Amino acid sequence: MSEHTESGVHVASMRLLVTIMIILMIGTWLTVSVTHYDFGVLNIWIGLAIATTKAILVGLYFMHLRWDKPFNAFVFISAFAFLALFVGFALMDTGHYQDVIIPGWPLS
Repeated sequence: MSEHTESGVHVASMRLLVTIMIILMIGTWLTVSVTHYDFGVLNIWIGLAIATTKAILVGLYFMHLRWDKPFNAFVFISAFAFLALFVGFALMDTGHYQDVIIPGWPLS
């Protein structure tokens, strides 16, 4: 499935790249489809989970981090973990002051 040239550069197979592209297209379809349903508080988390999964796939396969040194993939995935932590804390804080930011929220 994976080959390396004499200079050590990784060459991914066309089948693998097309498979990842199809998975990304399904992820895009899923992102659009999810917007038609109301999951309440989970709307933002579902959208972020889909976007994060797609970004990780792009990084691992199209940026060839899967075949690079493990430390580089670790740093890449850790960046998403810290981003999720930051967004989570920001959303928790916004939830406490939502009625002040948007008058009349939540509608009863």
